[in-house]
Amino acid sequence: MYIIIAGGGIVGEGIAKYLIKKHDIIIIDLDKKRCEKLYSKIGAITIHGDATNINVLKDAGIEKADYAIGAMRYDKHNLLFSILSKNFKVENIFVRMRDPDYKEAYVIAGATNIGHSTKMLVDKFTLDIDTPEIRNVVSLRNGKAEISIITIPAGAKCSGKTVSEIARHDKFPDETVIAGIFDIEKDEFIFPRGNKTIYAKNQLFLVGTEENIQKAYDFLRKKSYF
Repeated sequence: MYIIIAGGGIVGEGIAKYLIKKHDIIIIDLDKKRCEKLYSKIGAITIHGDATNINVLKDAGIEKADYAIGAMRYDKHNLLFSILSKNFKVENIFVRMRDPDYKEAYVIAGATNIGHSTKMLVDKFTLDIDTPEIRNVVSLRNGKAEISIITIPAGAKCSGKTVSEIARHDKFPDETVIAGIFDIEKDEFIFPRGNKTIYAKNQLFLVGTEENIQKAYDFLRKKSYF
C-alpha cells in the first residue's frame, strides 16, 4: 500500500519504521535535517516541505495514497491535512490528536481513525493498517495487554460453538480472553458465559497481547479445526 505520513517526529518515525517493511512510505516534514536522518536511518522516502500545502501533497502522490497519516505536532496542522486528504478522496485518514476538543472537528474533516497517546497511537495505527480485520480499542499497562475487536467471518468453523468449546481448544491461546460479544443483527452486547454460542458476523472483544490476539483471530477464522 501507498502511505503518506505528515510529520517525521517520534510518532511519524515510529509508524514508518514498523510499516516500511511491507508498504511504500512517504514522509513529509518541514525539517530538512530530519528528512535526511529518516532516509538514512530507516530508508523511507522523505519530502522536505509543508504537509498542509496542496502542492507538496501532490508531489508526495496524495492522489494515489491508500492511507494518509497526520502525525504532526499541532492539531490545527493535522486538521488541515485531514481536510486536504479528504479532498483528494483518500479513503483512510489517520490523525494524531493532542487536544480531545478537536475530536469532532477531525470527524467532520474526514478522519477515519483518531489516536491520542503516543505509544497507543503508533500501536493502533500500525495494527489497523496491517490487520484491518483486527481493530484495536485500547492498550493496557503500557502495551502489555490490548483490547481488540474481531469479526467472525462467514464460514468460520467456530460459528455455532460455545465460548467454553473454543477456549478449551488447544489451538486457542490460553493468554487470550473473550471479554464480550456484540451481536450485530440483534444490536446487542453480551457479557459471555461458557455456554454462550458464537456465530458468524458476531464481533468479539478479545483481551490479550497483540501477538496472542493475532493467534486467536487466525484460529477463529479457520474453516476447519474441530
